[in-house]
Amino acid sequence: MVKIGVLALQGAVREHVKCLTTDETEIITVKRVEQLEELDGLVIPGGESTTMRRLIDKYDFFEPLKDFAKSGKPVFGTCAGAILMAKKIVGQEQGHLEVIDMTVERNAFGRQRESFEAELMVTGVGEDVTAVFIRAPLIKEVGENVEILSKYNEEIVVAREGQFLACSFHPELTDDHRFHHYFIEMVKQAKNNKVVI
Repeated sequence: MVKIGVLALQGAVREHVKCLTTDETEIITVKRVEQLEELDGLVIPGGESTTMRRLIDKYDFFEPLKDFAKSGKPVFGTCAGAILMAKKIVGQEQGHLEVIDMTVERNAFGRQRESFEAELMVTGVGEDVTAVFIRAPLIKEVGENVEILSKYNEEIVVAREGQFLACSFHPELTDDHRFHHYFIEMVKQAKNNKVVI
């Protein structure tokens, strides 16, 4: 049994909880800093990244989230969550949590295509993963230790660096739970081995 938290400050928290719920998981909606201590892994959902950062600061989550990331426990960020995890953000002087060596561009698809779906091949997840893009960011470039797991129109939309997983779209808004099961396996591996290979 692994304990996985969903940061419950903003975004599709209930949808992530549903996708993560299995016989092997205990899911916790994280609203207090002290709840981080009991977790084996954490999901940072989508939402609006600037608003999420304000809420993270308001409720004193910033340093505890950075410490959680440094602990070796897996973190999965979707859409705005991926922006919060990136080391660099186009048009901003500084990133937020800065845990994945990647540069992201916010709202990269533009307002004229605010919402659309695409079928993608995601390494380790499947060849027919339905991706829901809602004002999605793009991963413009990644460092040498970052694995690119999926692209859309030759642009990076899923990346992994060690125990950190980030995607531009919203896998929680479909009935396909394979993406979340991939993350559950990351959490189980990290808990069993104490390191993620």
